[in-house]
Amino acid sequence: MRTAPTHRPSTERTDDHLPPTGVARTTPLMALERVPWRDIKDSTGCAAAIPLLLSSVAWGDPETARAALADLRMRICQYGFVVEQATAATVPFLWELAQLPQVTCRAEIIHLLRSIADARQWESTAAVYPKLLNHRENPVVWEREARQAVRDRRGALRRLMAEEDTEVARATTELARALGE
Repeated sequence: MRTAPTHRPSTERTDDHLPPTGVARTTPLMALERVPWRDIKDSTGCAAAIPLLLSSVAWGDPETARAALADLRMRICQYGFVVEQATAATVPFLWELAQLPQVTCRAEIIHLLRSIADARQWESTAAVYPKLLNHRENPVVWEREARQAVRDRRGALRRLMAEEDTEVARATTELARALGE
């Protein structure tokens, strides 16, 4: 089994995804095919379902989007604090969706990003059970990469905090505090 791709900080400016009109310049989620979803794991096993869930969040009606996001949360951040191998690869897409006005559950996406940013379950476990660090699949690394992926896209915070949607603005303010912004 392959491990998740090594996280590389994005060189893409995250504060430049949307033009002043608020309309995305490109179709959302175009980079999904660049991630080897079948080769990485989420909490259910193979992470191959994540692209479909992200697409459902992007284009689904409110009920469908919320259900897909709940399933996605269970797969990449179980219980709100246990991240998985696929979490870091999913985070850039969550940031992308959180910035699109047509997405119906943006505040919930931002809450998920905050949960990921706050995740310390594996590090806490490794502190009392250091042998965890010796496993071939090291969940402490997954956790650190996931938190870094959230921080790498924090350039979008300012714009999201200025949103007219008060739920989005409030959730973003909480995320900014969690990131120390």
